[in-house]
Amino acid sequence: MDAKARNCLLQHREALEKDIKTSYIMDRMINDGVLTVSEEEKVKNEPTQQQRAALLIKMILKKDNYSYISFYNALIHEGYKDLAGLLHGGIPVISSSNGGKDSVGGITSYVRTVLCEGGVPQRPVVFVTRKKLVNSIQQNLFKLNGEPGWVIIYGMAGCGKSVLAAETVRDHSFLDGCFPGGVHWVSVGKQDKSGLLMKLQNLCARLDQDESFSQRLPLNIEEAKDRLRILMLRKHPRSLLILDDVWDPWVLKAFDNQCQILITTRDKSVTDSVMGPKYVVSVESGLGKEKGLEILSLFVNMKKADLPEQAHSIIKECKGSPLVVSLIGALLRDFPNRWDYYLRQLQNKQFKRIRKSSFYDYEALDEAMSISVEMLREDIKDYYTDLSILQKDVKVPTKVLCILWDMETEEVEDILQEFVNKSLLFCDRNGKSFCYYLHDLQVDFLIEKNRNQLQDLHKKLITQFQRHHQPHTLSPDQEDCMYWYNFLAYHMASANMHKELCALMFSLDWIKAKTELVGPAHLIHEFVEYRHILDEKVFKAETGEKLLEIKAHEDEVLCCAFSADDRFIATCSVDKKVKIWNSMTGELVHIYDEHSEQVNCCHFTNNSHHLLLATASSDCFLKLWDLTQKECRNTMFGHTNSVNHCRFSPDDKLLASCSADGTLKLWDVKSANERESINVKQFFLNSEEPQEDMEVIVKCCSWSADGASIMVAAKNKIFLFDIHASGLLAEIHTGHHSTIQYCDFSPQNRLAVVALSQCCVELWNMDSCLKVADCRGHLSWVHCVMFSPDGSSFLTSSDDQTIRLWETKKVCENSAIVLKQDIDVVFQENEVMVLAVDNVRHLQLINGKTGQTDYLTEAQVSCCCLSPHLEYIAFGGEDGAIEILELLNNRIFQSRIGHKKTVRHIQFTDDGKTLISSSDDSSIQVWNWQSEEYVFLQAHQETVKDFRLLKNSRLLSWSFDGTVKVWSIITGRIEKDFVCHQDTVLSCDISPDATKFSSTSADKTAKIWSFELLSPLHELRGHKGCVRCSAFSVDSTLLATGDDNGEIRIWNVSNGELLHLCAPISVEEGAATHGGWVTDLCFSPDSKMLVSAGGYLKWWSVDTGESSQIFYTNGTNLKKIHVSPDFKTYVTVDNLGILYILQMLE
Repeated sequence: MDAKARNCLLQHREALEKDIKTSYIMDRMINDGVLTVSEEEKVKNEPTQQQRAALLIKMILKKDNYSYISFYNALIHEGYKDLAGLLHGGIPVISSSNGGKDSVGGITSYVRTVLCEGGVPQRPVVFVTRKKLVNSIQQNLFKLNGEPGWVIIYGMAGCGKSVLAAETVRDHSFLDGCFPGGVHWVSVGKQDKSGLLMKLQNLCARLDQDESFSQRLPLNIEEAKDRLRILMLRKHPRSLLILDDVWDPWVLKAFDNQCQILITTRDKSVTDSVMGPKYVVSVESGLGKEKGLEILSLFVNMKKADLPEQAHSIIKECKGSPLVVSLIGALLRDFPNRWDYYLRQLQNKQFKRIRKSSFYDYEALDEAMSISVEMLREDIKDYYTDLSILQKDVKVPTKVLCILWDMETEEVEDILQEFVNKSLLFCDRNGKSFCYYLHDLQVDFLIEKNRNQLQDLHKKLITQFQRHHQPHTLSPDQEDCMYWYNFLAYHMASANMHKELCALMFSLDWIKAKTELVGPAHLIHEFVEYRHILDEKVFKAETGEKLLEIKAHEDEVLCCAFSADDRFIATCSVDKKVKIWNSMTGELVHIYDEHSEQVNCCHFTNNSHHLLLATASSDCFLKLWDLTQKECRNTMFGHTNSVNHCRFSPDDKLLASCSADGTLKLWDVKSANERESINVKQFFLNSEEPQEDMEVIVKCCSWSADGASIMVAAKNKIFLFDIHASGLLAEIHTGHHSTIQYCDFSPQNRLAVVALSQCCVELWNMDSCLKVADCRGHLSWVHCVMFSPDGSSFLTSSDDQTIRLWETKKVCENSAIVLKQDIDVVFQENEVMVLAVDNVRHLQLINGKTGQTDYLTEAQVSCCCLSPHLEYIAFGGEDGAIEILELLNNRIFQSRIGHKKTVRHIQFTDDGKTLISSSDDSSIQVWNWQSEEYVFLQAHQETVKDFRLLKNSRLLSWSFDGTVKVWSIITGRIEKDFVCHQDTVLSCDISPDATKFSSTSADKTAKIWSFELLSPLHELRGHKGCVRCSAFSVDSTLLATGDDNGEIRIWNVSNGELLHLCAPISVEEGAATHGGWVTDLCFSPDSKMLVSAGGYLKWWSVDTGESSQIFYTNGTNLKKIHVSPDFKTYVTVDNLGILYILQMLE
């Protein structure tokens, strides 16, 4: 073994011996051929777990590099990712000439690691190769030649598509040559939009584990698609995305991101919805006879030639299904003398509980499953029945079943292993604990067999959950936490426990906790999914709120419109239908079903005398309907891709349509002929990008009040075209990374309101092409905006499940001004004074109690501060200038010298006579502005991160150079020079007793120092991300530290011991639980409470380490929290520029 690998193993030996369980690790090492069975027995004979681990490590130390790699991979597979991380730096390099082949299966350590990290399923317990099909899949992937495209593995249910997909990438040279960026597996299954969003969120989190791209999960499918595209392009180029078990074409659109994708599906037409080269590999519905016999021979441990004659008939009756053959094989392994019995059961077809499907003949599976279940031990049959409540494509942690059955983990795992051994259940050991799941066909079987018991089975689970948990006490460090947050409401609804479901869904604690952990989309989906239960509580007790509710379509409603006289409502849907309703009674008037694809938009003419309806569809057509006729009046041909939007001109003579083909078309309503086509796509082209490679979707359009011009939105641009000359009048680039979702022209002036995907709504003047206002408040994507008929107000609707009404005049006057996040706050008696800089370069002095704002001066301000008695303000500029403003008479004092670069921090001394500033030029300036005396503190080698004033005219500063220095601000000399960290010092705090200070760093450590010693008192390790902030308690006995993973730790200052872990990392994909970085911390005067800033504000109990309250701001990424001395008032600014002044209620 290499010296480096050996030293790494020795260095972390104690941690490994303390934590690992050896049994499953040794199984993997035996399979890899680096550990013998006799060695395994020696380890097992040791009396304690720690002694067994110690002996195993002792054996590994005597072996070669392959043993180290095998041990490392086993740790990853068995869920010890933290321990594997300790060994990662010591992994020996194996020459590519031998590829590091293991003795079993020809799989290298490299392949095993890549597939494990990408979530690729392991081989079945009994596995046979299908080389011809695997080679065919690989050849088709070769054809992609590194370019975006699709390879489709198509076949009926149970034919082994997933195993073939996994086997395709279990090849070292193929993986290394074609997909060096790795492989990423997603089990898709049958999904609704909420489920798909969760899949995308999990994939994005997996691809961005260091959160270098974003600290929060995407909030909707469009945002997730954008995030995925950038992650695949920038962080994982030349990688393969595998989508397993895809059912619906619309699902694939979310993954259509210009990357290489392998999918398995029962319906090869699902890829009709996406672009790019496609190659199909068809998998026959059953195994060949020889392969089927091979599976049976492996199960019963016989040579194929020695199998009895009944084996051939069994393969015939199983119809070659790998799943069915495996079920029978598992039975025969336990009962090798029952060949005749199981053959008779299959031939007699006694168990026909499951109806046939158009996709698959379930009879063989029905019979095999029934036999397998019948042969279970009597004492565990009921436990298998309990699994009927599991959902498809959901992996269930062991702990959930421990709660259901009220058993210890080991007892549950023993029962489940019986099911696994008989191919009745599957086990995934890639995670931190074992998770179990059923094949889709097994779920169908159990549901059909136990249909009459399902409600009671769900109720049993909820009852057991209530015995062990309260929803608000679930903690992210619990193994089963994420399962309950995702599926507790589903089980309550399935159990018909309406009262309990309502109590859960309207619990503020549950809403906050679930939103924090999984985002708002899944919660919103549940409110919609169970609205028939929840509506009884929310709406029916309140009269006058809801005028009319119509169950309009079988699928999602995409658009609705009122007729000009308000008599009719038109709706259109994914179900391809257009329906007309009486707006007063809700009575259905007409159904139009002539479109062949989903209908995206509908719009009535503006004049009610001759009422027409226009519809736009993904079938590329527009249709005109006369409500007095039963059939379409006109069909308009011309678009070559989906038509997204349509609008009649104010005089109803023209109809405008927008399409994914990149064009805006104008149609003559009377003749239904195309009058004009404007190629919007041309405005996005450049010389480097061929036209055919660029996708430009024209989202929507809106007419000016006089009908002379039309506004069009595509990507992140707005275009204004002259109707008569077809010329471009104006082009506006919104400057956002998100796309425009909708736009509308004001009917009274030249204002346009624009909805963007990043929670933004903007008002633009179309004459000057200037932005008039930002409208903040929505928490998710805004999909639609519309002015009132008189233009005095406008409506916005969002994924955050709110519709908001805005006053145009007030928005224009107020909302364009936002604050920057660097503010200074002075708490004085009952007053709170805030000094802030806005985006139009004004300094604002805000009274936090009354809201009164004084606009002081204009300057290129980079930082600002208030003097202690509110007599002066000081501000530093981007040009290095420093100025002081006397508030009483507006006199300005300017530093003669200033800095060479941007001023970053500025602060008055307690007497207000001296101003201290730091800059990007690495210097600190001490300016006695009344006597015009200067002292310069120059010794840091890189930018000064910040500074704090000490007693006796001393100052503490810290820098990107990793040092902390103590200065005399009178002489400018260094009194102490601490070399604190190898990386940037991100923050320091001074203990209230002035004897110690803390330092935190990007090296993921924090340290406690004495001012008297140059070496640290304690080095605080354990954070997994940059430690961004720290704070001492008022009594100087505690230190709190926060990191970029959202984790907060509380330490004992005297001995460096960890007391509490306040915000542990979520079990799922290591997602941060504080909404991003922890950026600031502050203790209460009695040291019993702690407030933290990050993605939001959070209050903690210091005694228990548990959260007591959360305040969600509209924006995120809070930089600092200013707290009053009595710990009752809190001031911060979010990344949207919104100021929050919060008062604690008594």
